[in-house]
Amino acid sequence: MTLPSNPEKQHVTNLRLPQVSVVIPAFNEENSILHQIGLVRQAMDSHNIEHEIIVVDDGSVDRTFEVALAAQVRVLRHPENRGYGASLKTGIRAARFEIIAIIDADGTYPSDEIPTMLEKLAKADMVVGSRTGEQVNVPLSRRPAKWMLQVLATQIAGQKIPDLNSGMRLFRRECAMQYFPILSNQFSFTTTITLAYLADDYRVVYHPINYYARIGRSKIVPWHFVDFLVLILRISMIFNPLKIYLPLAIFFGGLGILKAIYDILALFLRSSQDGWALLLQPVLSTSAVLLIFIGLQFLMIGMVADGVIRRIAQHNRPESPSFGDVVFDSAEATPISQEIEEDRD
Repeated sequence: MTLPSNPEKQHVTNLRLPQVSVVIPAFNEENSILHQIGLVRQAMDSHNIEHEIIVVDDGSVDRTFEVALAAQVRVLRHPENRGYGASLKTGIRAARFEIIAIIDADGTYPSDEIPTMLEKLAKADMVVGSRTGEQVNVPLSRRPAKWMLQVLATQIAGQKIPDLNSGMRLFRRECAMQYFPILSNQFSFTTTITLAYLADDYRVVYHPINYYARIGRSKIVPWHFVDFLVLILRISMIFNPLKIYLPLAIFFGGLGILKAIYDILALFLRSSQDGWALLLQPVLSTSAVLLIFIGLQFLMIGMVADGVIRRIAQHNRPESPSFGDVVFDSAEATPISQEIEEDRD
């Protein structure tokens, strides 16, 4: 079993890297789990990275548990199927090391990218394997829904999100566990943690990767799209409610104002009276007044919700520090004049 050669990986050094716990959630993956474990192990051993591999069998009814156990890795088992997110939570809680790497068991993600992503984690809080490489096998039937969710999430987060729900990412255990109460037990785990990190100003770095055709049958079904959509709106309400209420306020308020302008112009066109007598005529329609008041209500609810969220955040700030801030020690920094002289030489 060999990894595909990639000359671009030569810059990854064999220096001592942090210890890593690789969590692989698995549900009925007896045909692919051994292959995935081998790829992960080879990628970590080839770069001398101290690691452990944790397979979480999420109530599989096939031989996933037996196959994983025979591969001599740590295997955790749910008595019944609890969901993708629940499996990740179980694996993260049981991890011995602080740095966590998660990857699917179906062979879709390139395990040999983990060392490169690990290097990038030194200056980030989360490194996401963005499925934007040269080879991306995303079914055409999923792409419209995926694009729609990505646009909505980008609008809510206020920054570009190349891949919202990638199942391959690295992060620190302490930072992720503070969000466990709001992280879903289902497939939306990765979507939730991405938005949560961005909302709390943690640095999320996206590393382009390939995405291969899976081994076996996908567990994602069409109605998961609705779950993802509801989840994104819910996360926005938790972290930034104005992102939802303000557009609604502008939409309904704008419609009301346009209707009011139409009512005023229509009054002048149909009325034969002039001067102050126009003030006694009914001007605004009920729909115009109603739309304006709906817009004002959305605005006020959004402002109150935003104030409450910010007030709560003052007393419940994230305990985990960010690793995305680069700190320079002025005592060790090279003087600017010296740098200029070196450049001239």
